[in-house]
Amino acid sequence: HDVINGIGLYRTENRERFRTIREDDVYEASVGVFADTSIHWNSWFRTNVGVRGDLFHFDTSSDTPANSGDDLAGIVSPKVSAIFGPWKETELYLNFGTGFHSNDARGTTATVDPKTGDPVDKVPGLVAARGMELGARTEWIPGLQSSLALWKLDFDSELVYVGDAGATEANRPSTRRGLEWNNRYIPLPWLLVDADLAWTHARFSDSDPVGDRIPNAVDKVASIAFTARDLGPWSASIQWRYLGSGALIEDNSVRSNSSLTTNLRVSRKLTPKTELTLDVFNLFDRKVNDIEYFYESRLPLPAPGEVVPVADKHVHPAEPRTLRLTLRMGF
Repeated sequence: HDVINGIGLYRTENRERFRTIREDDVYEASVGVFADTSIHWNSWFRTNVGVRGDLFHFDTSSDTPANSGDDLAGIVSPKVSAIFGPWKETELYLNFGTGFHSNDARGTTATVDPKTGDPVDKVPGLVAARGMELGARTEWIPGLQSSLALWKLDFDSELVYVGDAGATEANRPSTRRGLEWNNRYIPLPWLLVDADLAWTHARFSDSDPVGDRIPNAVDKVASIAFTARDLGPWSASIQWRYLGSGALIEDNSVRSNSSLTTNLRVSRKLTPKTELTLDVFNLFDRKVNDIEYFYESRLPLPAPGEVVPVADKHVHPAEPRTLRLTLRMGF
């Protein structure tokens, strides 16, 4: 149960608020139940069949009375898995199932645009998804746990939040498919290596002249980390994280920049129950962006202001090199 008070969107000038576009209190509660059963048909084949039920209650209290109200949404999601093996510490698996994503609670009760007063359609509280996965996992090589999976996921709609208006829109249906490769390797008792790679092909599944790319869906993600453990009272790790480029608009004519950041952690046990940890985020102080958007905006006049709106990238830069010291104590 989430209680979120005072979600606001305001007009500001020189960091001073002079108008409220919208302000809401949101209460959201959910309950879920599931059941499953596994059958071992023989030594090399087993199945798992399950079903999950979810019920959500959305309640919004808005300064725009027409956008206040509550909504109830429920969904049932069946799932099935087939697992073959193991042979030589290796097994294959095939998964099918349905799921969902929940939408912004404010969109489930909204009937007018808080900025313009124009009528808007409510969005569904829950949106169904269908997925499948074909994969393999192995421990055939001593010390290595590795898995490789091909997957596909279909959504009935994507959710878009229009920040300038404070409105929520249910967008077009989509299809995603991709490849994931995850590895965990212990070459020495004190050394751990984690390496993960994901590639995604994300597209809207209907036809529209504006294009079929899903804005802000990145194509590739990768990370690798080396951890030295239990070197006396010391341990340390270093991780590289790569986020690939992604389309910022549907026709793919504008894309975000890729980013590569490095994080470092050093820990020392002071006592069996006390540990001091230093984290260094963005170790090399790279100038990258956490997120990028592409839309129209206008710089205020006079010069170098803009007379008409200009479409351009709007970014949230990543934090610069940041240090965090943590003391963890047990009793």
